[in-house]
Amino acid sequence: MRNWYSIMSAAVMVAIVPLAQVKSQEVLVKPLPGPGPIDNPLKGWCPYTDAGEIHQPYSMVYFYVPWSQLEPKQGDYQFEEWEATWNVAAAEGKHVIFRVYIDYPGQPSGLPDWLRQAGVKETHYDAHGGGQSPDYNNSQMVRAMEDLIAALGARYNKHPRIAFIQLGLLGFWGEWHTWPRDEMYASPQTEQRVIDAYRRAFPDKSLMVRYARDYAGQQAWIGFHDDMFPEDTDNGKDWSFLAGLQQTGRSANWKSAVVGGEMVPNQAKLWLGQEYSTSMTMLQRAHFTWVGPYCPALEESDDAEFLQHSQELVRKMGYQFQIGEVRHDGVSTADGTFNIWLKGENQGVAPFYYPWSIEWALFDGNNDFVTSKKTAWDVRNWKPGQFSESVELSFNVPAGKYQLALGIRDPWKDRPAIRFANQVPVIDGWTVLSQLKIVR
Repeated sequence: MRNWYSIMSAAVMVAIVPLAQVKSQEVLVKPLPGPGPIDNPLKGWCPYTDAGEIHQPYSMVYFYVPWSQLEPKQGDYQFEEWEATWNVAAAEGKHVIFRVYIDYPGQPSGLPDWLRQAGVKETHYDAHGGGQSPDYNNSQMVRAMEDLIAALGARYNKHPRIAFIQLGLLGFWGEWHTWPRDEMYASPQTEQRVIDAYRRAFPDKSLMVRYARDYAGQQAWIGFHDDMFPEDTDNGKDWSFLAGLQQTGRSANWKSAVVGGEMVPNQAKLWLGQEYSTSMTMLQRAHFTWVGPYCPALEESDDAEFLQHSQELVRKMGYQFQIGEVRHDGVSTADGTFNIWLKGENQGVAPFYYPWSIEWALFDGNNDFVTSKKTAWDVRNWKPGQFSESVELSFNVPAGKYQLALGIRDPWKDRPAIRFANQVPVIDGWTVLSQLKIVR
């Protein structure tokens, strides 16, 4: 049987332009381009877990949760009990996006009973299936929301499974409006207190709010979600999603804060069919990273065009990294030190939003991981367009020949998870790119 080194050498020679001697003991590798993965982490479809079968690959799941479930008694937070509901088969191995709501039309109120008993008034309405809208400006209500947000931050700000968080809480569905009953909605002052509370509680998570108006429209750090993509993303009206961003100067927030949202419910076949060009245009103009909880992955279809358009949208969403070339010293110095230069392209419409560690690893001839070294590279800087990096590394390993692999580590799964749009071997998440010799 051929050993792993021989097999991998053959695979590399097929998938990669043959190694070239650029100068003495320097190696140049140009991986062949390929289609990007459609289930890379923190991008693409983010479906419900309880809306039926999911028909396409995905890396995230979406959860609504009523406040009353999280805090049935004042200060008694039931986070562990809620997290147990994540353990359904559809959510296994998936990152999570969530939104806390108080008033979901057509559903039981999410206002905790203890606030109702404390005197928070509710107003009945018939729109959207009806419900009870709470007095968002009640002083006890506002303080209680701030306390809840602080508790959420203590639990989830550092939680590696949490992808992104929607502010929620205010308005119908937590979407920051009570249209057509605008008089029931929160004041700008309440909005500000909620936004500030989330900012304090979640310094390390990318947060999203529905509209770029008032105080939210003054924040350069915040992300946004458009829950009628692509129909109302830019429909020519001054209330459309992009118009709102432009009016308050927030149309460039995507460079540092995530943009996502929901597709028009039950309309995926339209927007990936005859209206597909509009979907792609709006995705690019708004710099979407993800779509859900209703999304095309929930639609069963054998139509080749539907599936092709779906994959094209996912590949364009968020980031898609393609390696153009890797150049490195082919032989290390006596202490095992060598230099690596990397050139690549982000072919997506947005950056990656978290500082996941970028690492280089060595594998031996038996397909065994030997060691890895972190770089000081920041993947958040790989914005749409070209990028380049360089690093000097030293591996304390025995002399010999090794496979050189690149990985971007998911801190939740504690292994490399982001894959590249190249035709290259991947071992346990590590992208194998070249070979080098360590001497002593």
